[in-house]
Amino acid sequence: MTSVTATRIQTMILCGGMGTRLREETEYRPKPMVEIGGRPILWHIMKGYAAHGFTDFIICLGYKGEMIKEYFLNYEAMNNDFTVELGRPESIAFHDGHAENGWHVTLADTGHASNTGARVKRASRYLTGDRFMLTYGDGVSNVDFRALVAFHERAGTLATVTGVRPGSRFGALHVDGTRVEQFREKAQADAGVINGGFFVFDRRALEYMSDDPACVLEREPLERLAADGELSMYQHDGFWQCMDTYRDYQQLNELWESGEAKWKKW
Repeated sequence: MTSVTATRIQTMILCGGMGTRLREETEYRPKPMVEIGGRPILWHIMKGYAAHGFTDFIICLGYKGEMIKEYFLNYEAMNNDFTVELGRPESIAFHDGHAENGWHVTLADTGHASNTGARVKRASRYLTGDRFMLTYGDGVSNVDFRALVAFHERAGTLATVTGVRPGSRFGALHVDGTRVEQFREKAQADAGVINGGFFVFDRRALEYMSDDPACVLEREPLERLAADGELSMYQHDGFWQCMDTYRDYQQLNELWESGEAKWKKW
């Protein structure tokens, strides 16, 4: 276990996309609220970070973001036993019933049609430190987040991306050791190592992004960081799976139901 001070590093989660390839579920709710084992995938992601001590979150909202707001506004009532005196709703008393006590969750509206880079830039006003983590609201893994942050600190670059090795579909990373020489989004051929979606950024990396809704993190910002020698790669050889399609949704639920959810670290 590394000596990273988890409580000082916030985690930003991108939850604003429309999830068009999972239309069977996302027509009615945002993709981060699609459930695995009766809990939103967003909850699973946050539990993964919390298992390593990272419990300060910034949720970047967009498409159907009001549903995510409602989820957290009602979290105590839906996850605790409680007593209420009818006619006096202010008298409600919650009885400790969940393990998420102490989580700090900021819900930031980053625009209905904004792209990923713009969402990060717009939500950055809630950052309190010089370093933060970032991920998408649709992927789970057993990444060791303390080890990821420690690696980033040793690498000395402005950004670190987690590299994984599933199929093609995602951003290809051309690497020299642990330094990313080129970032290329959504390669069509087998990419080998791809963008696993778990990042660490120094605050100065925000200079590569814009709050223009057209700013796509995986295009110019990461491409420029790589070209400037400021993007490192943390290799993850363990479990990783995104929920990009309905089949992914089914597979993740089957893993949970069979007790084979390798991302469960709590």
